[in-house]
Amino acid sequence: MGRRRCAVVVLATIMAAMMELASFTVATSRRSMLNNGLGMTPPMGWNSWNHFGCNIDEKMIRETADALVSTGLSKLGYEYVNIDDCWAEISRDDKGNLVPKNSTFPSGIKALADYVHGKGLKLGIYSDAGYFTCSKKMPGSLGHEEQDAKTFASWGIDYLKYDNCNNDGSKPVVRYPIMTRALMKAGRPIFFSLCEWGDMHPAEWGAPVGNSWRTTNDISDNWESMISRADQNEVYAEYARPGGWNDPDMLEVGNGGMTKDEYIVHFSLWAISKAPLLLGCDIRNMTKETLDIITNKEVIAVNQDPYGFQAKKVRMEGDQEIWAATLSGYRIAVVLLNRGPVRYSATARWDDIGLDPKTVVEARDLWEHNTLRTQFVGNLTVTLGPHSCKLYVLKPVA
Repeated sequence: MGRRRCAVVVLATIMAAMMELASFTVATSRRSMLNNGLGMTPPMGWNSWNHFGCNIDEKMIRETADALVSTGLSKLGYEYVNIDDCWAEISRDDKGNLVPKNSTFPSGIKALADYVHGKGLKLGIYSDAGYFTCSKKMPGSLGHEEQDAKTFASWGIDYLKYDNCNNDGSKPVVRYPIMTRALMKAGRPIFFSLCEWGDMHPAEWGAPVGNSWRTTNDISDNWESMISRADQNEVYAEYARPGGWNDPDMLEVGNGGMTKDEYIVHFSLWAISKAPLLLGCDIRNMTKETLDIITNKEVIAVNQDPYGFQAKKVRMEGDQEIWAATLSGYRIAVVLLNRGPVRYSATARWDDIGLDPKTVVEARDLWEHNTLRTQFVGNLTVTLGPHSCKLYVLKPVA
């Protein structure tokens, strides 16, 4: 009898949590129920993890903020300076507050936020919906959601990446909304990035809970990892919307593990997929090649298009793929991709991308920065080298 009563209580608890989540999902519009006014286009900025891991300190964060300004990246929209894991002491203080690590952030996070804000930028921070973060080198926020949200707000934090490690075994749909409510009551708009790794299909429930949600496991700086993250993310394209974005993880451009062509594919797919454009390299020491890729204004404009429609694969033939997304101004962005190891041709067909076959279009090559002299009817064919792509914006002219 006792075992059955226990099962009923557990079931009732789960049902109550699911009903609470359901109450979060009332809206049918393309807006996020967070109502924090953030993320109307995908966020842009930088995150410390991909290049630095736990080797971070306040000097490096300040220098990164300086570099975002001095390189001109901030003027292109790269505004978030996001501190990832390992910024706090392993223990909270006697009042239960998170404490910045004295050896690496001796000035505290508020002083750092003030510095970053003084540059016209925004500061992001990291926590976890568990007892410890993924590094196990600092506490998570499970059970301290309201306290931590108030702390972040008091420091002037603008963005929270919220991971999923070392939790109590309860479902993310139970734990993440608790932080959502805490942030809504904290008195400061904070972009809420759910880093749930796609385990429970967060695209299907993330819109009322956060401003973005990870659809994949962590990315690595190689072709196979990058292209597989793009594939996994594409499945959820219809869930992307202003205020809530699918997140296939941060950019690896400039970290050295891929070729120039592969990094161009990386940046093109993230842009057309309306993914957050969060740089993951050391922007204090970039090559001209890296800078040229991440400062391509025309490609960034595809990512930041106000319509917010994420690209879908409209045709796959072996290693050749066509990705397309509707843009504002009656335009269509198209990526023609060669995933294979040998040179090959790829064709974008009008009937695949939503155009009448008789439509005459003008094609703008966003990586060559030129409008092709030839106008196209019915299709567009290009020859592509291995692991490379073309990104066009097509505009009907007749």
